Amino acid sequence: MDLGIKGRTALITGASGGIGLATAKLLSEEGVQLVLSDLDQAALEKAAADLPGETLLMAADMTRQEQVDQLVAKGEARFGKIDIVVHTAGVTGAKGDPLELSDEDYQEAWGTDFFSAVRVARATIPAMRSRNWGRFVGITSENAVQPYWEEAVYNVAKAALAAFIKNLSYKEAAHGVLCNTVAPAFIETGMTDGMMEKRAEEKGVSFDEAVKSFLDEERPGIVQKRRGTVEEVAAAIALLVSERGSFINGSNIRVDGGSVQAVQN
Repeated sequence: MDLGIKGRTALITGASGGIGLATAKLLSEEGVQLVLSDLDQAALEKAAADLPGETLLMAADMTRQEQVDQLVAKGEARFGKIDIVVHTAGVTGAKGDPLELSDEDYQEAWGTDFFSAVRVARATIPAMRSRNWGRFVGITSENAVQPYWEEAVYNVAKAALAAFIKNLSYKEAAHGVLCNTVAPAFIETGMTDGMMEKRAEEKGVSFDEAVKSFLDEERPGIVQKRRGTVEEVAAAIALLVSERGSFINGSNIRVDGGSVQAVQN
């Protein structure tokens, strides 16, 4: 299926692995020019080495507006414009009793998981608006609507991100800029690898046994009894940023295998 975005330019944050890299690969195959960013330039260059299309790679800290602005400026200088933003950069943050977590714990997640999206939107959407075409996709989580007790800092930041992008969607669509979120759950990434390695160690079981017990005990809604793949999430993102998704705005697309068991988004 032709997504109708050949020749467009996409900025992808958190692009050295996981969902960001999978999305970069898919969009590159569609003929999209890429501006890829992450914190580690060497890791970014290694990850992007086999991408087929034209790319600009630049390390940047999304918690600093000046670095976001520099990244966008270099992307626009290289390709003339940025049409698409896929903002995947984020952290899991501290875990524990919500009242015992420190201000710094909350601020870390807030700054990276939520406020970084505000910074990227500030730097990109006005120019998209002026051209009457754009796509902005943020990565939230099942936690935004189904919060887990010990993950308060992550829950709060992801819920705020979902609300912010919904806010953007109200007015920007009038200018051809569509804003949506994708909410994955239990995807095969370094983050869930680390969770399962810790669980395996605590329970004295193998990695695969840890995954199975987690699905049985903690995520009964995932009846497929497996983790999702980054490619499955990237496919949903690709639809949202394409011409094929031209009537999807202000939506939260769950790619969670049914983990969220409520009807509401």
